[in-house]
Parts: sequence; C-alpha cells; structure tokens
Amino acid sequence: MAFLKYSLIRLALFAPLFALFLYLQLGVLLAALCAGMMAFAISFLFFQKQRDAATANLHARFSGKAKPLRGAAEVADAEAEDRLVDENPDIAVHTDSRPKDA
Repeated sequence: MAFLKYSLIRLALFAPLFALFLYLQLGVLLAALCAGMMAFAISFLFFQKQRDAATANLHARFSGKAKPLRGAAEVADAEAEDRLVDENPDIAVHTDSRPKDA
C-alpha cells in the first residue's frame, strides 16, 4: 500500500507540472522530461518517509520471505482439500510436483 501511495504522490506532482510545461509550449517530450525531473526532485527532498516505506514494502515482497498472495480460487481449493482430508483421514493429498529421486 505504501508503494501505491508514493506512486500516487509522484503522479500528483508530475501531472500539473507536465500541464504547466505544455502550457508554456515546451513541447511534449521536453515537458515530460522537465516534469519528471522536477517531480523526482520534489519527492526525493520532501517525501523521504513515504519513499522509505515504499522501498521497505518492495523489499519485503521480493526478498522471498513474503507470504504469497493467494486468489479466491486458490483459497477455495485449499479449503476443499482441508475438508477432504479432515473428513477422510485415509486419503492423502499429494501436492508436491517435484520428481522423485530414483
């Protein structure tokens, strides 16, 4: 969520600056470049706490230690498997798809 907030802050800085530079007739490419550089500088100087939170979220998500995100279908499948195993203790559910060592 912190990454989304920080991205929205950057977009909120970029959009009016881009519109201003277009109004000043700098051209689309130069307006985008200038607005991007100014939005970066402003967010770098004044939004350090939000940037650090966004970085921490990204690090936690991609470090391999994060809890995997599961969709509704995966949750329903897992619950069905759990019910099946609870109701029938003699049934084994094999979910390991790795090949067996010979």
